[in-house]
Amino acid sequence: MHLRVLGYALKSSWFVWFFSIFVSLPAFAQVMDRDIGSAPSQLVSTPLPVHASRETTVAAFSHPEAIVSNPLSGWLRKRGINFLVDNTNEFAGAITKPTRGTTPGFENYKQGASNAGQYAMQLDVDWEKLAGLRGFATHMITVGRYGTTANRMFGDWLNHASEDYGGGGNVVVHLVYMYGEETLYGGRLAIAAGRMSEISDFAASPLFCNFQNGSFCGRPKGITDTNFDAGYPAATWGFRVRGRPVRSVYVQTGVYPIENGIYQVYQHRTGFKFNGANIIGYAAPIETAWEPVFGHGTLPGHYKFGAQLFSTPQTDNYYDLYDGSYAESGLAHKKRSASWSTWVMLDQQLLHYRAKGSGLTAMTGLIYNDPHTSLRRYLVYGALINRGFLTSRPYDTLGFSLTYTKIASGVSRSEAALIRKGQSLPNHATGVQQDAVVMEFNYAIHVVKGVIFTPLFEYYIHPNAQYNLRDAALLGFKSHIQFM
Repeated sequence: MHLRVLGYALKSSWFVWFFSIFVSLPAFAQVMDRDIGSAPSQLVSTPLPVHASRETTVAAFSHPEAIVSNPLSGWLRKRGINFLVDNTNEFAGAITKPTRGTTPGFENYKQGASNAGQYAMQLDVDWEKLAGLRGFATHMITVGRYGTTANRMFGDWLNHASEDYGGGGNVVVHLVYMYGEETLYGGRLAIAAGRMSEISDFAASPLFCNFQNGSFCGRPKGITDTNFDAGYPAATWGFRVRGRPVRSVYVQTGVYPIENGIYQVYQHRTGFKFNGANIIGYAAPIETAWEPVFGHGTLPGHYKFGAQLFSTPQTDNYYDLYDGSYAESGLAHKKRSASWSTWVMLDQQLLHYRAKGSGLTAMTGLIYNDPHTSLRRYLVYGALINRGFLTSRPYDTLGFSLTYTKIASGVSRSEAALIRKGQSLPNHATGVQQDAVVMEFNYAIHVVKGVIFTPLFEYYIHPNAQYNLRDAALLGFKSHIQFM
């Protein structure tokens, strides 16, 4: 089976085509953290210039290189219209055999491969250039997603092997977000409102999607432990305000109505359902960060601290109505009137190489959730991103990431009690959930302008946080093509 998985990749015309070009053509400047959807996190990760103006103006739009030079794109940008189209594709195949058994769930586990991806379109409009509205811009993204993810084949439901899976509604066009933003005083104040993905602005970094696995890419999975938190490609109505009291510090907060079922097809299949009839509460995040630049302007860092409150009642993961074990008593779960989440996220470039944007960057962070209502009590992550360490390949990137997830003790104790009673378990579990580790090692090859191809290796320790499941190893690749 190991050879069959490798055969899938070797027989793929993508694989052969990319590598043949890789060895024959020079590199140009593009990185995976400049794809569609990363613009909000890029803005929040960009401190003000040293001699920043106080003039009200629209912040610069994301402008990644494209595979084909398009005069129309340049003509539109001069008039304030930024239109981007890209595709991200992710393949992963297991090279280890899954745990097999006769109990429900185990009999469906298999060794196999999967492919998932998305095509995306982004439209940014600078209404200052187009209509004279100083500092005002609008942003809109739509996606279409396809395929499936390999981790479920060996029993893991916590962390996707391919991040570009799910949430797209299985439709040709799914609206991710659509909102307006006013930028004042040279970027010192920014106010936004509309259909927004909260976790594109809060607990966000454009560096996360240098990786493919869903425990890390997009955002560390612990931050969206609750389905009430809107993360790409889901959105809710929202309002956010961000201020920069000094050039290297920002403070931001907002209010995001909680819409029941934001990741469910019945409510948000296309993303264009705006009636708000399913609003059941609100999420209120707050975040501050220090963004220093060391080494004479060559070593940027980001030190973020944040928290959020969810006003919607949620079920306790252990207690029943009378503060006993719901799993033992069979009574309804206790209701908590609110819940919360906190995070610390740090990244710092340690070394700078000759090429612009190159260097060694270290990342680490902790997400700690309300232990009474969460599945993931906390998640710790670390990563190294080494871009341009080969002089002849200045825009290639070597990456390693690791996430450790600790399941809330109430979940573990409840599952143990349910097993003793011979009852089915929550969270697609086939054993007691305790903790899990996901690692990824990859090498992003800048093939030609607008094309990145990333062979990778993923390793799951305790899939689904269960000790009764074998560890899983996967080989795969991620490709990104920027068309315009």
